Amino acid sequence: MDSDICADIKAILSQARGKTAQAVNSAMVEAYWRIGQRIVEEEQGGSEKATYGEGLLKALSKELGASLGKGFSYPNLRNFRQFFLTYPEGSNCYALRSNLSWTHHRLIMREVRL
Repeated sequence: MDSDICADIKAILSQARGKTAQAVNSAMVEAYWRIGQRIVEEEQGGSEKATYGEGLLKALSKELGASLGKGFSYPNLRNFRQFFLTYPEGSNCYALRSNLSWTHHRLIMREVRL
């Protein structure tokens, strides 16, 4: 068998897998931003801090963790909320938001908080 065709097929699959991972990452980053938006705008009335403290995030973490898994821990929900506050609606940051990985966004948010 011609080794060029095998190399080409491997390269095609590698590129497709990379695009798939990027698409999934972009979709998850968007979901995390929307979760943060929901927490800030709907549950907190648009203010940066809930008037009734952190009880909301703890209750959400418990309920979501039971049904969706450990990705909804209290610290993660705080990160989602901070993510929305870092890139609020109308800030024209959609391209930046969707092109960076969640890990990159968490690093940026840590720097912003310092």
